[in-house]
Amino acid sequence: MGKNTFGKTMPRTLSQKLEIMGEQIMLARKRRHLSMQDIAERATVTRLTVSKVEHGDPTVSMGIYARVLFALNLDNDITLLAADDALGRQLQDAELLKR
Repeated sequence: MGKNTFGKTMPRTLSQKLEIMGEQIMLARKRRHLSMQDIAERATVTRLTVSKVEHGDPTVSMGIYARVLFALNLDNDITLLAADDALGRQLQDAELLKR
């Protein structure tokens, strides 16, 4: 299992996805030639918090992730979360076909 969060174990696949997202955020920062301190100041968080985001720490709030993305001018990516709900559409279509 994955990292222990709030007394519950996070599924390994979810921990891995958070780590990938953190790595992608770090790469975006480095491509822009910005330091962690630069992003921390823009996102009004500490450098330690930016480090936690870049490591995919599950204890960091989604709001902080959003602020870091905003500081990188990547905040439009937030609207892509759950935008393509293939499973939901399949379930809805299956229900519609029953009628």
